[in-house]
Amino acid sequence: MMRAGTAGWVFAGPALVVIGVFFGLPVLAAFVLSLTDFDIYSLSDIANLRFVGLGNYLGLLQNPLFWKALGNTLYFVVVGVPLSIAVSLAAALLLHSRMARFKPLFRTAYFAPVVTTVVAMAVIWRYLFHTGYGLVNWVLSWVGIDAVDWLGDPKWAMPTIILFAVWKNFGYNMIIFLAGLQSIPEDLYEAARIDGASTARQFRHVTLPMLGPVLLLVSILTLSGYFQLFAEPYVMTQGGPLQSTVSVLYLMYDEGFKWWNLGNASAVAFMLFALMTAVTSAMFWFARRKGAE
Repeated sequence: MMRAGTAGWVFAGPALVVIGVFFGLPVLAAFVLSLTDFDIYSLSDIANLRFVGLGNYLGLLQNPLFWKALGNTLYFVVVGVPLSIAVSLAAALLLHSRMARFKPLFRTAYFAPVVTTVVAMAVIWRYLFHTGYGLVNWVLSWVGIDAVDWLGDPKWAMPTIILFAVWKNFGYNMIIFLAGLQSIPEDLYEAARIDGASTARQFRHVTLPMLGPVLLLVSILTLSGYFQLFAEPYVMTQGGPLQSTVSVLYLMYDEGFKWWNLGNASAVAFMLFALMTAVTSAMFWFARRKGAE
């Protein structure tokens, strides 16, 4: 008779093989690639390939464009993640309210942007925020506000992309928050109301603590997605103006598929992976520490 441990490996084996072949090996190959100067000349003749060790990583640290892209990405994450979570939670609270009507309709409407192609939506938003004939500037002109160059001004380009990303993605987190809200026992709210707690105190002392694990999950998912900013600036601004919307992932695309510096592009990818790992690990550490307290 097969032992339980052996049976587990037998059942998990095929899935592990698939993960190893289609994930593990490509990641390993990309890491090896990041240690070389693999470029378009190496594509034509492998003899041109040289091992450079950590040279690509050191070169990135000395590249002003990498730090510019990193700063833009951190700006997008620091502003966009809290805003996206706040909008998602607010929408979930509204849909969870007893006074809400037509809940299925609003759930569908709020979630629709999530399942819509990001490129199509980015093209539409690019026209909405067009300086000359965009709907946004047309509406602002009604109240006497001059036209704003939303996507052509370095000061406004990234906030416009953040606004688009929040609108595009908040429905996904809203569904998760809504599931978390529905799992909170109603008895807790009833006890709080008997004790004279206001709606704000109920939210602070009942809703937020009970949503702790859900908040952590949503924060990590949103953080991971926002660190991988690419499609929005690629479609809406092409990294401009003045490189104000170049993200780390956009830089990786340029290095790998525009300039064919594939070794350098792989190094950019692993630098981004290291940053994301460090940030998410810090979030887990903070969550465990707060739980221990």
